[in-house]
Amino acid sequence: MRVVVALGGNALLRRGQALTAENQRENVRTAAEALAPLAADNELVVTHGNGPQVGLLALQEAAYTEVDEYPLDVLVGETMGMIGYMIEQEMGNLLPFEKPLATVLTMVEVDPDDPAFQDPTKFIGPVYSEAEAKANAAEKGWSIKPDGDKWRRVVPSPQPKRIFEVRPIRWMLDNGAVVIAAGGGGIPTMYDKDGKLTGVECVIDKDFCSSLLATEIEADVFVVATDAEAVFLDWGTPQQTAIRRATPDMMDDFDFPAGSMGPKVKAAQDFARASGKPAVICALKDVSAALRGETGTTVDPAATELVKVPG
Repeated sequence: MRVVVALGGNALLRRGQALTAENQRENVRTAAEALAPLAADNELVVTHGNGPQVGLLALQEAAYTEVDEYPLDVLVGETMGMIGYMIEQEMGNLLPFEKPLATVLTMVEVDPDDPAFQDPTKFIGPVYSEAEAKANAAEKGWSIKPDGDKWRRVVPSPQPKRIFEVRPIRWMLDNGAVVIAAGGGGIPTMYDKDGKLTGVECVIDKDFCSSLLATEIEADVFVVATDAEAVFLDWGTPQQTAIRRATPDMMDDFDFPAGSMGPKVKAAQDFARASGKPAVICALKDVSAALRGETGTTVDPAATELVKVPG
């Protein structure tokens, strides 16, 4: 079975944690323990977020004033290598030595006319107080928005159109490798007026890019691994229930927050509709059980009814 697992940001750095290499390493080790059993029996692609890591690199770049700050597409590539290295090493410590692992620097095309460029919405980097965020915005020309009781930088988040490295990813899977790809939603690129590929100052949503990748490599299942056990209705109320199984069309009947579960549900729907195969949203620790339908939320075109369980 060919499986794509999109690791949520909490798999690398929990909200409020210090941006240390040690914290990230420990979180990646926990993720590897959940994913290694999948890699032993299936063809596995791992994708991941990188918002805090890109934000930290941007701050480090800004601190060195001898050269201009590096653009976001370059920073995404840097984080892809760093995080991929950690995932490879921790997975490799759990899998047989003969099992190959490979991190693919993944370029993704976006449309220069995408409306997202007119309305930055994607959070990146650390959280700040309102005063700190506004000071950074004034100094660095950032767009900022509130994120809960804190503030963060926001950048455009256009839709992914094409993933350039699909063919080598397929080749590596066919030859038994575990592949880490499309980190942080991929390196954002577009064609300029002269037909040359160039980087873009934006961030592509990791779940949307992962869904597209899963579709293009003909995955059998797409998993969004997050910090929630499932997709819930009436969350935080005595009536809350978890959706265990539904078709993509059934999920259209519900509204989910754009800043949290909304993109994950949309990405799952996109894959299920495009491929005719199931997508799963679940907690990272529950991936194996969710693939068996025992927990999590499965969005499946073959579902015959909406199944809910008490939350």
